[in-house]
Amino acid sequence: MTEHDDNPAYRLALLDEDFLRGPAMRGVRLQVEAVKADEALRAARVGSTIVVFGGARIAEDGPGHHPRWYAEARRFGQIASMRGGALEPIDGWRENVIATGGGPGIMEAANRGAHDVGAPSIGFNIQLPHEQRPNRYSTPNLTFQFHYFAIRKLHLAMRARALVVFPGGFGTLDELFEILTLRQTGRTPAVPVVLVDSAHWRGLINWQAFQDAGLIGAADMGLLHFVDDAEAAWAVIAAHEPPVLPRGPGVGM
Repeated sequence: MTEHDDNPAYRLALLDEDFLRGPAMRGVRLQVEAVKADEALRAARVGSTIVVFGGARIAEDGPGHHPRWYAEARRFGQIASMRGGALEPIDGWRENVIATGGGPGIMEAANRGAHDVGAPSIGFNIQLPHEQRPNRYSTPNLTFQFHYFAIRKLHLAMRARALVVFPGGFGTLDELFEILTLRQTGRTPAVPVVLVDSAHWRGLINWQAFQDAGLIGAADMGLLHFVDDAEAAWAVIAAHEPPVLPRGPGVGM
């Protein structure tokens, strides 16, 4: 053994953790994080997803409307999985696979609904200061952990046939407006955005005020679909022509 063996310069670049974690390799880390999940989803023959967002703090036995929101998210996971093609592959591909942020609350409920009927579902987890643990209902080989929010958002959007949003906090609103912006600017296919519990969403945000102030166009209001339960959410999705999504290497936006 020589002095070279202990010198960082002599390490194989692929095994040099200090080098790989450095600022110069940020682009490589972004690429690796994107490709890993992409490869796993293609290997599992996931053709399209339905993304379900909602509050992480919503509990099955929580206060107020929490139990109803949790139950409807779980029911939606069941309905979409049974009727959409996640349970039984279509031409070898699973369609409308439930995808969530992988954590508790509404995310758990939607993954749980898919699990109830024996269908796979996806969990796109993220590293947070107070570590987020995957809920126990997402499919293990379809449960991922991301460091970069941008790559997590990419995977939430790139296979989505629809976005179903239950009440939630800042994170839910962030994801909702991210998808609305992509839809408004034509950067994502014409997928429906469904808001569950219309009274909550109309009370929370004065949507018409955006248009009245000339901040959005009349057509932009049509991007939103307000419903009150899981069956109505599925009816909106079923009425839309599914987008054609690429399925080869490098799927995405």
